[in-house]
Amino acid sequence: MNSNLRTGDTVVVIAGKDKGKQGKIIASDAQKSRVTVAGVNVVSKHRKPRSQNDKGGIKKEEAPIDVSNVQIICPQCGKATRIGHLIDESGKKHRKCKKCNAIMDGEKRTKVVKNTQKESKASAKEKTNEKVVEAKANKAQKAPEKVQDAEVAPKAKVDAAVAERNAPQAKSAK
Repeated sequence: MNSNLRTGDTVVVIAGKDKGKQGKIIASDAQKSRVTVAGVNVVSKHRKPRSQNDKGGIKKEEAPIDVSNVQIICPQCGKATRIGHLIDESGKKHRKCKKCNAIMDGEKRTKVVKNTQKESKASAKEKTNEKVVEAKANKAQKAPEKVQDAEVAPKAKVDAAVAERNAPQAKSAK
């Protein structure tokens, strides 16, 4: 199974005996879908001395837990979140926070990708605004007399409708 979690990510445990604990991933096994988190799922291992200089005893160490029991913490918003994916202009795939849409693969890439998205949105808005202005200018040049007549005609219709509405009210008020 392909995991979106990588070594060095900060995660929070969402299920199990250590629910609520946070830590960094120190090892991951994608084939078994397990991760080892620092300070989480600490177990006691009984070790036998291997040489005369080595001391045996009970050693505490972290054991792996299932990937489904942890959730990544976004470095920008600080919340536990799911991971989405984003492909930039160069075709590279990046992990992103589902809550704040921040890129989780590095700050340099985050700024570049966000700026290009904003620039593309801004340029798209500018293009549509330019098209609207051009269309209005073309309409005004083609038929300036019709535009003036169209402005006068609705006013007369509105005045007539208002007069009709007020006439029955005046009769009922008397």
